[in-house]
Parts: sequence; C-alpha cells; structure tokens
Amino acid sequence: MTPNPPPVTVALVGAGNRGQTYARWIAEHPERARLVAVADPRPHQRGLVVDQAVAAQAGLSAAHAVASGTALNVEPGAELPQVAEFAGWRDLVAAGDADRAAGGTGRLADMVIVATQDREHRDPVVALAPQGYAILVEKPLAPSPEECRDVVDAVEESGVLFGVCHVMRYMPYTDLVKSVVDSGVLGEIVNVQHLEPVGWWHDAHSYVRGPWRSEKTSSPMLLAKSSHDLDWIRYVTGKRIATVASFGSLKHFRPEERPAGAADRCLDCPLEPTCPYSAPRLYLSTLREKGPIWPVSVITDATDEAGVVEALRTTDYGRCVYDSDNDVVDHQVVAMELEGGGAATFTMTAFSEQDHRKTQIFGTHGCLDGDGEKVRVTDFRDGSVTVHDGGHHGATNAADDHGGGDSGVMDAFVRAVATGDPSHVRSGAVESLQSHLAVFAAEESRHRRTVVDVPAR
Repeated sequence: MTPNPPPVTVALVGAGNRGQTYARWIAEHPERARLVAVADPRPHQRGLVVDQAVAAQAGLSAAHAVASGTALNVEPGAELPQVAEFAGWRDLVAAGDADRAAGGTGRLADMVIVATQDREHRDPVVALAPQGYAILVEKPLAPSPEECRDVVDAVEESGVLFGVCHVMRYMPYTDLVKSVVDSGVLGEIVNVQHLEPVGWWHDAHSYVRGPWRSEKTSSPMLLAKSSHDLDWIRYVTGKRIATVASFGSLKHFRPEERPAGAADRCLDCPLEPTCPYSAPRLYLSTLREKGPIWPVSVITDATDEAGVVEALRTTDYGRCVYDSDNDVVDHQVVAMELEGGGAATFTMTAFSEQDHRKTQIFGTHGCLDGDGEKVRVTDFRDGSVTVHDGGHHGATNAADDHGGGDSGVMDAFVRAVATGDPSHVRSGAVESLQSHLAVFAAEESRHRRTVVDVPAR
C-alpha cells in the first residue's frame, strides 16, 4: 500500500482577509497542507493565522481556533507544532538565505502564498522565486505592465511553479460553462456579453471607503476587481483579447452628489436611516446576523458592537460615501476584439445587487445564458433547450468562498505542488500576463478615449 505523501508546507506572506481565507483552507485540510510560516507586520493578524494553524496541526477542528490561545486545549505537556512568524516578507527571505548558508534548501516551505496589497506583490515574488518556492500570488500581479513583466520574468528564470489567484477560473460554474463551450455545441464563438454586478454595499465598502478606493494607492477598479472578468472571458473562450475600447467614470460617489444636510460620518448623519450606503446598517447588521465575518472583520479586530461602533467613528469605514478620497470608477464598460475573430463586451457596475456574474455566449450553432449557477443552452440545429445546473457553491463574495473559487485555487495549486504536475494550475504566468495587459490597455483607452491594441506579452 502506497503511503500518503506528507502535507505540502506553506509560507504565507500577507495575513489580511485574502491570506486568512487561504490559511483557513490549509487548516481545514491538514492531511494535504501545513502552514509553517507567516509574514505580516500586524501581530493580531499573524496571531489569527497562527492559532488556527496550530489548532489544526494539533488535531483540533479549525473552527476552534480563535485569536486567544484559550481555545487550544491540548493535553498537558503536549508539544504544539510551530509556525514561524516574521514581521515582513524580507525577514522570510533573510531566513531562507540563512538556511542556505547553513547547508539547507534555502527556503522554509514548499510553497509560498503572496497575499499582500496590490502594490506589494512584485518585490516579494521577485525575491522569493530564486529561493525555489512554488509561488501562488493574489491578483493583480502588479499595478503596471512593467512590474507584471518583472514578475513573469522572475518566475520563468527561476523555473518555479507559479499561479495567480484568478479564482473564477477554478469555480465549478466555470467548469460547467467551459465544458459547454469546449463541447462544440455552440459552434464558433462570435460574441460574449458579461456583467459583473458588484453590489451597492460592496462597492461602498471596498472601493469607496476601503483600501481599493484610490488608483494612486492601490490600482484602477478594472484591475483591482474586474481583472477576474477579463481573464475569465479569455479562459472560457480560449481566445486572447487583441483590441479594446473602454468607457467609465466615477459617476455617483463624489462631493457633488452629496445630499443636503449629510454629515461627514454616518454615526452623526440625520440622513443615515434612509441612506442606501449606511455604514452602521451594513456592519452592525452583519455582526448581529452572522458574527464578525467579512466585511466586519476588515474594519476592526474587535468582535463586539462597541468595537464596530468605534471603528465607524474613527476609521475610513464610517465616512460619508460622498466625502471620501476615492477616485476609482463606479461603472465601466469594455468592448473587446478577440484574437481569431469574435468580440466580447463587459460591464461592471456598483449599482446592483451583489450577485453572481451574468453571461451570454453566442455561437454559430447555439447560445448560452448563464447566471452564475445554471446555464441554459439553445441548440440552433434542432431548437432544443437544455438547462445544466452547476449547483450552489456559495455566494460570490469573500465571506463565502467566491462561489467555490477560493477553495478551488488552493486545491489545484497544492495538488500541483504535491504531485509535481503543473497542469493542475489553470492560471499560469503567461495567460495571466495577457489578461493583465488587456486591463492596462482598457484603462489606456478609457483615459485617452481611443481604441488600443493589446500586446501579446
């Protein structure tokens, strides 16, 4: 009988919301993966990840891991597994160098997950790749074409396994859509229409008050949020995006749209009870109904109402949406010419329910209408209509596994590391670079109001 392979060891760079999501998957699959190191400047966030990992490795349920050590009830005298903690990725790199100098492999784990903020992806990847880590990095790769190419060059020169967290590629729903396209029942793909309904409250949370509100400090909305979607169109159709034109703006979340009598903060505002973008309604309702999960977990380390109210009084998350320093668009459209023929359109809007993406694909022999869980396929040859149900795999937000995509990318990448088979990774360096270049071209088009060709590399 073949023994089970040892768990893949993982180092985590960035212990924020995304990093915690991937760390939770590791804790829930101790037979497949084991967290051995975490790098983040915030002790509280490191502690959340470490306690969860130690609990899982000690044979306890990941659900029992909390920020305080009181949940780690193990036998007296038992030796707890260790997770190395670093204040930043540079310390992790230095530890690898020290290990190599001492005659070791030069790395502390089999793979590393880079889940830092958007502008903090390139440097750790470029430094960690030569140390031999398999690298899984959050999207976007970087905020500029040059930096994206730096990342790709580094991993190609090092020859390491590499993947990008384009989680939509790994959703069961995507498997369903792609299986229909690849079956040939639609014939040759001629047009794609794709909608991303961001959701009014999600946009206010992340892109008006949150860390992705500014192109200067983060990245454009199309890169921060919708790079998933242009990448998804490229993946599902199998066609590179060759030419783009785009329009969009910050239409609503501006001082000019501020209602008369609105206060600078929701807690002080007489209009708050009827405002669609009320911060107290969003965060306090979530806390009361579901507990301190995302998005509450983003605005405060506290887990009670007093802590949430304090965050609303003192942080950006309590500011009026018409009095923030945001500049990213709240709506955008992209028209795309696909390589080899065909075209696609993409619409992103803040002014919707927060829901699954909606897609229509039109081919020469049939068409597909998808709602994020089911697809309806019409075959032109006989007029038949078939409905395929991909099942429910959670909502599309960070609190609910992104429709199975978060767990899907972790399952695939860990499997690739364990088996040495890169075919499990659907979002490799070159494909991801091409999707990013389409985003940068679309932004150039939006600003210059012109049609832009997308380079292949």
